[in-house]
Amino acid sequence: MRDLVYTGFMSLDGVVDSPGGGPGEEHRSGGWVFKDLEFVPEAWSIKGEELAETTALMFGRRSYESFASVWPTSEDHAAYKELPKYVVSTTLSDDALVGGWGPTTILRSTDDVAALKQEEGGAIFIHGSAELARRLSDAGLIDRYHLLVFPVLLGAGKSLFSREDREKQMLTLRDTEVYANGITKLIYDVTR
Repeated sequence: MRDLVYTGFMSLDGVVDSPGGGPGEEHRSGGWVFKDLEFVPEAWSIKGEELAETTALMFGRRSYESFASVWPTSEDHAAYKELPKYVVSTTLSDDALVGGWGPTTILRSTDDVAALKQEEGGAIFIHGSAELARRLSDAGLIDRYHLLVFPVLLGAGKSLFSREDREKQMLTLRDTEVYANGITKLIYDVTR
């Protein structure tokens, strides 16, 4: 069985919307990850740690389209280039997939994601894709969260977690670290 891991940047008030401020990111404070904070290299070490564990990437349609316009030619993301990618979308067509960016499969439903998790293989990391992450969390399919929480309040924007009335879900803290610039790393396993 494969683990499904959400990795992302989050404001202290739970917003994950438009952290990089790149194409397709519409939040009025887009780029908040890179503004107004001292760069502390240790805070970004989680990305290298994740890469060592990542065997595939998963995106929702909008995040796929946003990342696919930058990552295939980005030196910072070269290690992701040949990894298998899964895009969860009911509307994306095969001819809209970006060539030269590793094998990409479109999954049409949450059930398709559940079936993928049952296959042999390593961890699949979800980048961006807040709406997809909420759906998969509500379906009990996310196994772990890797969060970098930034000391900023954005007030509005996409949240990682659903506001729907649902059963309590417990998490177990796997790792945490606080950095000099106020960023906090939180890694949680979903308790089942």
